[in-house]
Amino acid sequence: MKRQVIQIDESCCTGCGECIPGCPEGALQLIGGKARLVSDLFCDGLGACVGHCPTGAMQIETREAEPYDERRVMREGIVPKGAAVLAAHLCHLRDHGATEYLREALSYMAENGIENPLHAAPGGAPAARPSGGGCPGSRTVAFGEAEAPEPAAGGPGALRQWPVQLHLVSPDAPYYRGSDLLLAADCTAFAMGDFHSRHLRGRSLAIACPKLDSGMDVYLEKLTAMIDLGGVDTITVMLMEVPCCGGLMAVVEEALRRASRRVPVKRIVVSIRGEVIDEAWVH
Repeated sequence: MKRQVIQIDESCCTGCGECIPGCPEGALQLIGGKARLVSDLFCDGLGACVGHCPTGAMQIETREAEPYDERRVMREGIVPKGAAVLAAHLCHLRDHGATEYLREALSYMAENGIENPLHAAPGGAPAARPSGGGCPGSRTVAFGEAEAPEPAAGGPGALRQWPVQLHLVSPDAPYYRGSDLLLAADCTAFAMGDFHSRHLRGRSLAIACPKLDSGMDVYLEKLTAMIDLGGVDTITVMLMEVPCCGGLMAVVEEALRRASRRVPVKRIVVSIRGEVIDEAWVH
């Protein structure tokens, strides 16, 4: 059957092991100094490990793969490792909206008399999220009204082109020629009240999501073409602070290595509250 599973580019993998804790199911192991997908069956395709890879070596791809088996994962890979791993697995499924897998996991626990560690705090209150559990990019956070940043004053938008999604744009479109390109992760515009007035005005735009979009190889080809054929003058990469956004910067780095032209690149990191927490020229 065709389904989403992890693909690892061994040429980019350094064997750091950062991805391993993000996969409580045990689908990843370090073998021969590289991260390896040891079982399609244990890979749920939700991509929690992707955001922990500092080199962008991991992507989600759709291909023929053995069906994922939640009950077997619970029986062979999760329950024997103890309550902490079980809690991390349940949070992982919950935070990624994998309701069917979560239902199967809870059903397996009920059938086998296994206590839910998320409900094991004294007094029956839900236990705290296990340290490091779940994907930061999918974690539920509610801002109180007093905490929410004040949006920028209304005004005309600064968008000067269409389309904007990186799969849809043409690398040699006239609005890219000689322009300052803003390559923005999808969520940034929704997090920032001043996205148009402060960051988009005067720039061309392309948007992408390194975690959920397919065809990252197409993105690499397009960005390389934007540099060599489209003739962009500069590239500003705008990312959210969550780990999975780092993959977009990794694609830009590889495009720079492949391109014959050199262009300056700035990286801007945005918090989930819409604040710029890091801004620097990196090339």
